[in-house]
Amino acid sequence: MASDIRIALDAMGGDSGPSVVVPGAAIALERRPDTRYLLYGDEKMVGPMLAAFPNLAARSRLFHTGVAVKMTDKPSQALRTGRRVSSMWQAIEAVKADAADCVVSAGNTGALMAMAKFCLHTMAPIERPAIAALWPTLRGESIVLDVGATIGGDERHLVDLAVMGAAMARIVFDIDSPTVGLLNVGVEEIKGVEEVKAAGRILRAANLPNMRYHGFVEGDDLGRGAVDVFVTEGFTGNIALKTAEGTARQLSRYLRAAMSHSLMSRIGFMFARKALDALRQKMSPRASGGVFLGLDGVVIKAHGGADAEAYAGAIELGYDMVRQELLGKIREMIAQADAARPTAAHSHTSAAQ
Repeated sequence: MASDIRIALDAMGGDSGPSVVVPGAAIALERRPDTRYLLYGDEKMVGPMLAAFPNLAARSRLFHTGVAVKMTDKPSQALRTGRRVSSMWQAIEAVKADAADCVVSAGNTGALMAMAKFCLHTMAPIERPAIAALWPTLRGESIVLDVGATIGGDERHLVDLAVMGAAMARIVFDIDSPTVGLLNVGVEEIKGVEEVKAAGRILRAANLPNMRYHGFVEGDDLGRGAVDVFVTEGFTGNIALKTAEGTARQLSRYLRAAMSHSLMSRIGFMFARKALDALRQKMSPRASGGVFLGLDGVVIKAHGGADAEAYAGAIELGYDMVRQELLGKIREMIAQADAARPTAAHSHTSAAQ
C-alpha cells in the first residue's frame, strides 16, 4: 500500500489566510484520504478553525509561527524579514527537511518563489525555475509556462521549459506524449527572435520521447488549446496571464451590463448569476493554481483570492505531482534532452553547410 502524502501548508498565506486554508484542506482530505498535513501559522487563529474539522485535525500537526509574509511585501524584503521565522518559510523548509512531500501556499508569489529558490535550490542542471499555470481552453485545459518566474531566456532555457512542461502534462492530463508548442509571433519557421527559433530547431531535431514537438504557436492558439503545453519566457507569459485574467473580468462586466438594461434582463440575470460567476472563474488561468517547476522540491502556488474549493484543488494538484513523481519525470526528460542537444546542434550545423 502506498504511503501517505505529507503536505505542508502556509496557513497564513493569501487574502483570507486560515479561513480558506483550513476548510480547503478538509475538502481535499475527503477526496484524498491518504494525506497528512503540516500547518504553519498563528495557533490562536488556526487552532480553533482546525478544531472545527475533527477528521482534518486527526491527520494534521500545527506548528506555531508568529510571522506572516504580507501580500504587499517585496520578495527581497520577505526573504530578509521572513526567513526561518515566517509560516511561508517554515512550510517550504519542511520539504527540504523531508518532513513534507510538497508545500502549498496562497501567499505572495514573488516571496514564495524567492524563498523556495533560496531554500530548495534548482535541480541540476536547471538554472532558472518557472511557474506553470493550468490554462482553460476550448479543448479543456493546457499548461502554460513560464508565467512570471524569470524574465528572458536563451534556447537552452526554453528547451528546459518545454521538457518540464511536458513532464507536468504527462501527470495532469494522463498522456504519454503531450504536444508542446513554442509561443511565437507566427507559425512560420523564419519568424521570431533567434532564441525561439534555435529552441525550435533543437526540439525538432531531438525528437524526444514522451513529448511531441508541434512547432510554433500564436497567441490566439492559447484559447483554442492548440497544444497541451505552451512554452514562453516569463515576461511574455506573465503579460498573457494578466491579459487573460483581465479579459475574463471584462467579459463578466459586459454581460452584467447587458443584462441590466430592462426588467426582463435583470430577472434573467438573477437566474444566470451563478452560471456567469462560474464562467468567469473558468476563464481565469489562475483558478486552479500553479506549479513551480525546476526546483528540487514540489511547490504549489494557490491563487491569493482562492476560496476553499479552489484551495482544495491546489492541494490536490500538489498531491498528484508527488504521487506521480513529477521530479523524477523531469530529471529523466532533462537527461534525455541533454543527451540529444549535441546531436541537434550538429544537425543544425550540417544543414547550414
